[in-house]
Amino acid sequence: MIEKLEIKHLRTLNALYKFNNMSLAAEYLNVSQQAISLQLSKMRDILADELFVRAAHGMTPTPYAKQLESHIQKILISLQEIPLSNSTKPNQVERTLVISATDYTQKVIIGELIKDLRLSAPKVKILVIDIESTSLTQKMHRGEIDLAFTTSAFVPVGLETEPLFVEKYQLVSANKALISKDKLSIEQLVKQDFIIINPGVANLKGSADTWFEKQGLSRNVAVSVPSFFMAQQYLKTSNMVAFIPSRLLPSDGLFNIPLTKYPPGYQVVAAYHPSAKSDPFIIWLLNQIQSLVSVTSSP
Repeated sequence: MIEKLEIKHLRTLNALYKFNNMSLAAEYLNVSQQAISLQLSKMRDILADELFVRAAHGMTPTPYAKQLESHIQKILISLQEIPLSNSTKPNQVERTLVISATDYTQKVIIGELIKDLRLSAPKVKILVIDIESTSLTQKMHRGEIDLAFTTSAFVPVGLETEPLFVEKYQLVSANKALISKDKLSIEQLVKQDFIIINPGVANLKGSADTWFEKQGLSRNVAVSVPSFFMAQQYLKTSNMVAFIPSRLLPSDGLFNIPLTKYPPGYQVVAAYHPSAKSDPFIIWLLNQIQSLVSVTSSP
């Protein structure tokens, strides 16, 4: 009976594994909830198992369904690795693209990418999720995430990267009194209270702390937040300071505080699974992104 399984059945199961919810699975596959229900009913008959049963919050896989999960994901990954013909055009591609990104890269990269894809690949649907910090490699291997936009220092082992551009920091604050004729020295700087940004993790240590330590200094981190957007909002209601990427500035209500020294910049990259090298659409997409950032990302 198992030979009666179709690709659409496997994709339905995969969506149910991801979301444990029939409504969210239907939205992800761009079909009706009734279609998901019908597919599940057919698979129950073919495999002689309930596969997914109702739970307090959505649906949960049966022991047999859990046993099938890794096999189904391997099949779907293998299908994705089948190369398209050279004649395939982006405007003919129908798929869902899942992108994991920091709020910073959502602002400076993904906005332009979405605008470009609506014209060049209008049948591609896009899911943007917050940056995945703990299991990015595993989720990319399972085909749950196609691309991630982050910094080179945070790309886990096992993934490929495409360098995009180097970003620089500026020091900003709502405290205009910090602006003077002379640039602020780092010895004066460490006397200030800092807001730092740690996407995906709760930590009172930021990327610039190592830079301070190498110069025999330490700063006082008063607040850690998960996004640059919220950091800017909190800065506007305090006298704290923060290092903000230059491409997010200027920001109303915040002042650039010139320094005698700045922490080093960082490399922004697109990260992807090695299997994507055989995916013509992803290869085309990476080229598109390089073209977009070369035009739009200049500070």
